[in-house]
Amino acid sequence: MRVPRLPDGLIYAAVVVGLLWLAHGRREREDAPSAPPTPPGLAQTPIDPASPFAADRVSPVNRFAETASGTAFSVGGQGLWLTARHVIDACGQVGVVVAEGRGVAARVVARQGDLALLSTEGGAPALPLAAPASLRLGEQLFHPGFPQGGAGEVASRLMGRESLAQRGRGAAPQSVITLVEDGRTEGLKGALAGLSGAPVLDGDGAVVGVTLAQAPRRGRLYAATPQAVSRILTTAHAPPAPAAAGAAFTADNYGRAADELRRDLRVVQVVCLAR
Repeated sequence: MRVPRLPDGLIYAAVVVGLLWLAHGRREREDAPSAPPTPPGLAQTPIDPASPFAADRVSPVNRFAETASGTAFSVGGQGLWLTARHVIDACGQVGVVVAEGRGVAARVVARQGDLALLSTEGGAPALPLAAPASLRLGEQLFHPGFPQGGAGEVASRLMGRESLAQRGRGAAPQSVITLVEDGRTEGLKGALAGLSGAPVLDGDGAVVGVTLAQAPRRGRLYAATPQAVSRILTTAHAPPAPAAAGAAFTADNYGRAADELRRDLRVVQVVCLAR
């Protein structure tokens, strides 16, 4: 018995439908889940007994007049933090939040471009720094921090580089990396104020830049380059300490991986006093 041959068009259509189904089933999840709730009792604990911050250096955060807030991350285990300069430029006193309602005073040790280097007594393990030449167009990157004053994170894709005008008369344009937003914490809506200063991490959890600004209508983010990170550390004579291994970041786990960095105080919130 001869089996009838199906029309070529029908075969092609079936193949296309199958490929679409396979692609849909393997599609990356773009939005990270919301941060888990704080365990009962943790909010009342000033700092963990194993915290690197001396108890007598920790003060209530409410003594800070929060005229500005942003994100910083550890680049030196003895208390070196990198953030965006515009977050702290109007500060009389900078504070690094180390627990619910608690913080330590930080000193500004260097400013360069739109980056600032902070110092505290005590610190957290440094994030690893990626090689400057490791960036690839289209690469997925991650921004863990404190958008809108709360824990949150954003995923992005690298588009390229461009020059971004800086504030201040006579300020030279700054070379930045340009990214298109690819996902964010579930439920996080609107502008990402507070994410400035957050590390830009690759899939290995290594720092490739520092989040500086957002263009909400264009769905874009701008970040300092790896070269700018290296320059401010060199200028301040503060080479990064040996970094602890970074956690792997993927489209499926970046919410949980970001929570771990905040819990370990490797990514912290920065608040400041008005002058």
